[in-house]
Amino acid sequence: MATQIIVLNGGSSSGKSGIARCLQAILPDPWLSLSIDDLIDAMPPSLVGSGSGVTFGEQGEVEVGEAFHTVAAAWMSGIAEMARRGAHIIVDDVFLSGAASQDRVRAAFDGLEVLWVGVHCDPIIAAARELARGDRVGGMAASQATIAHEGVEYDLEVDTSRAEALECARVIAGWVG
Repeated sequence: MATQIIVLNGGSSSGKSGIARCLQAILPDPWLSLSIDDLIDAMPPSLVGSGSGVTFGEQGEVEVGEAFHTVAAAWMSGIAEMARRGAHIIVDDVFLSGAASQDRVRAAFDGLEVLWVGVHCDPIIAAARELARGDRVGGMAASQATIAHEGVEYDLEVDTSRAEALECARVIAGWVG
């Protein structure tokens, strides 16, 4: 069975979005790119900055509550349904709970052909990217650089501190069946 979903997991500013754009450019079929940032942007303001939704601390810490988990589960179910109906999807995510996050996503994508990709980046490089972007709370990149990968099982891993996004995308594309 051909790959239906590519999951790119890594910390903030690790290069997932750049890889996703490159994959869209080089893969032969159209691929939709959906990120955890898209979900957060779509959430009502009442869930951003609230204990039941998602909060961003001054040092880059991210806390998620029950309402966030409910909305995220619906989001993942929607992505799965799009894939079941024939869409190819690239998911750009940050597994804040490591293996537990992967288990939740794996359950939502049950029965689909998923390519699990770990996107690594040296915390110092990710922090520099975060600073240059200017749209992130300082500290997120460094704090998420390793925690997002704890206990997660991958088919493939890339490191954007050693390779450009296009090179990483070419490696990933070679695994897409």
